[in-house]
Amino acid sequence: MMQEATRTILRGAGALACVAVALLCGSARADDGYPDKPVRIIVPYPPAGFNDVMARAFATKLNEKLGQPFIVENRAGGGTVIGTAAAAKAPADGYTLLVQGFPLIVNQYLYSKLPYDTNTAFAPVILGAETPNLLVVRADSAIKSLKDLIDAAKASPGRLNYASSGTGTSQHLTMEYLKSITGTDLNQIPYKGSAPMVTDLLGGQVDVMFDNFPNALPFVKAGKMRALAVTSRQRLAELPDVPTVAEQGYPGFEVAVFYGLYAPAGTPDAVVHKLNAVLNEALKADDVKSMFKTAGVQPMGGSAQDFAKYNAAQDRKWADVIRKAGIKAD
Repeated sequence: MMQEATRTILRGAGALACVAVALLCGSARADDGYPDKPVRIIVPYPPAGFNDVMARAFATKLNEKLGQPFIVENRAGGGTVIGTAAAAKAPADGYTLLVQGFPLIVNQYLYSKLPYDTNTAFAPVILGAETPNLLVVRADSAIKSLKDLIDAAKASPGRLNYASSGTGTSQHLTMEYLKSITGTDLNQIPYKGSAPMVTDLLGGQVDVMFDNFPNALPFVKAGKMRALAVTSRQRLAELPDVPTVAEQGYPGFEVAVFYGLYAPAGTPDAVVHKLNAVLNEALKADDVKSMFKTAGVQPMGGSAQDFAKYNAAQDRKWADVIRKAGIKAD
């Protein structure tokens, strides 16, 4: 009897060992030889913006490390929806990747219908970079602080105009976020991009705006704009005298325009982990850090799981802001 029980235990242990070996072999097969052909990285923007810059930096490093071409494919249009949909429909084999970020999270709440489900179509690979927004007025404005802005807005609700680079952009939604927590009413004037809204702010046609840090910094440095606040967690080394929104009485206020890499959902974990490992090293490389600094963004990195949690937090924040403000892009 004892011998039979021993044999049963050994058979069970052997079966478990076989299962473990099979799982390990399956995981190894999913990654074995990847990549063995060219990989495309879809960028749902035109060339030259930072999404494109980051994609090309990543493509170069992945090619150097993994020995296959990583080809950047710009598929702009539809507020990033066209390129994003193409990535969502691609096979989940690691041979199609997507550079996306802020619009991926907010578009699902701005558009009544999308050709993909944001929450189930993609596997986060890595958080590539972040940049904050700056709250700015023209240099000769009577508004000299965030408190001045809030006081003026409360004194005359709806009188102050703010510029945005379009409905649903980070500049627009950051101001709506600020309005919601300060109980203020400012009137949005939407533009087609950052350049025309900068022109009208400097010309006095609008009173205030949020803009991406790289766009606004040169004008602040040149003395043409005054920065009232930055949306980052901490003050910026480039503008050490400009306080955060949080430290001016609104703890927890934080906005980052972020850039990341995704794969279609169902891409093997081993492939995601391989890509993540290579890109974490790439983000530490001097040439990449220099490139990102020149663009005014901060390299990030971390695990794929970290990026998934980051996406979930962004989702909660912007769903609330957009619903409260009743914002729609269609």
